[in-house]
Amino acid sequence: MSVPVLRVPATPAHTNAGGDIFGGWVMSQVDIAGSIPAVRRARGRVVTVAVRALRFIAPVHVGDLLSLYAEVVAVGNTSITVDVRVDAERNPAAPEVVRVCEAQLVYVAVDAEGKKRPVPRPR
Repeated sequence: MSVPVLRVPATPAHTNAGGDIFGGWVMSQVDIAGSIPAVRRARGRVVTVAVRALRFIAPVHVGDLLSLYAEVVAVGNTSITVDVRVDAERNPAAPEVVRVCEAQLVYVAVDAEGKKRPVPRPR
């Protein structure tokens, strides 16, 4: 997981009542990032069927630039398991990178009607 699949800034529009970035917004970015390698591996549409793990390690602050890394770690007949890592770049005056979240999600390949389909074998 050396190249981010998604980079997104945390803005005031994403804050909760405490002034930190809302965890649900981070979760949605994790799902989007995880779907990118899943779609590539499935060579088509996938749907999220499970979040096996999601751990918030540190808060995300307004102004942080999130880098989301995602990697396929297992492939079944119709399912694809993806690990996602989220790092926040913060403090431009003295830059630092902080791990803020880790997750594992499971996607299922589906056809045009939304029915499960086999994941193609690697080429």
